[in-house]
Formats: sequence, C-alpha cells, structure tokens
Amino acid sequence: MTTADRCTAALTNPDSIVTMRQTSERQDMDVFEAMEKRASVRAFKPGQVPRDELLKIIDAGRRAPSGYNHQGWQFIAVIDPAILRQLGQIQDCIGQASAAVAVVMEETRFWKEDASAAIENMLLAAVALGYGSLWVEGYVLRQEPLARQILGVPDDLRVIAVLPVGHPAKEARQAEKKPLDAVLHWNRFGQRDS
Repeated sequence: MTTADRCTAALTNPDSIVTMRQTSERQDMDVFEAMEKRASVRAFKPGQVPRDELLKIIDAGRRAPSGYNHQGWQFIAVIDPAILRQLGQIQDCIGQASAAVAVVMEETRFWKEDASAAIENMLLAAVALGYGSLWVEGYVLRQEPLARQILGVPDDLRVIAVLPVGHPAKEARQAEKKPLDAVLHWNRFGQRDS
C-alpha cells in the first residue's frame, strides 16, 4: 500500500490506521504503536544509523506544525564521533550515541512550542525506525554556550535540545503513565463520564 493509499484510506475510513513507512527490512509501525513504545534511552550500543534513516528522522521534525507556519528551526545532524564525544560533556549519553540531532531555533513568539512539536515528531520517527533517543533539553539550555561553541551556532540562534540517536543498549520501556481515565474530562473539567 502506498502512502497516498494509506492517506486516502484514513480520510475515507475512520477505523483505518495510518502507518509510518520503514525500510524494507522492517515491518511498518503504526503511529500509535510508536507512541506506546517511545521511551527515554540513555545508553546505546555500537552500530551506525544510516544516513537515509537519519534524514527521515530529521524530515519528521521539519514537517512539524509551527506558529504562523514560521518554521524557525534548523537541525544539525551530528555523525562525527569526535563531535559526539564533545557533546557528551553536556550529557554522557550523547557521546555514546551513533548520531545526534541538535535543534536550533530562532527565538520567536512560539519558539519553544515549535521546537517541542519538531522534537516529538523526531522521537516518534526514531522509534518507528527501530532506534532509541532522548529529549535532552535542560542540560543543553544550562550549557548552551558550550553547545553553541561545539556546533558553531551563531549567537542570534538558540540551541534548545540535542537528541542522541542510536541502538538502545537494552530494551527500553516507556515510563509508567497515568491511566487515561485519571486525566480525561468530558465537556467540562471534573466531568468524568461522557
């Protein structure tokens, strides 16, 4: 089934499921399955992330929504082991990864929201392709001058996050989430039944 066929099916049949396409060696992963499997991976084993798959992950970020469609992001694909090791000064796991994506933003009205949408898209794409990743933001923002220096980012842009990408060293499990009925309200806050 082509992507166009999947999109048509999704629009004409509300019970159908849109899938994320993967390489021919892997099964397609449903977007909901990717959400269920997404976990924070902080340890990676050796193994390359092929360039075409890294580009798919970054393209998922590029396709995120942004306020006023400003698209104020730039993405730095880091594949040089020496640069990855330097970024490991910010958080160790970045230095262990096969690749990383730095998210660089223009500081606009909605820059944090826009970056968040792009980051989540990339995290889900990484999972769909069989990789692990981690949203490293707090450490990056606290050490932004170092990140900016390592990556050569101009002073008028912000380095908001770095996503290490690689093969998880062990099976990653998503942290326990609150049950849906604990966070869901119908029509008005506090109304638990529809």
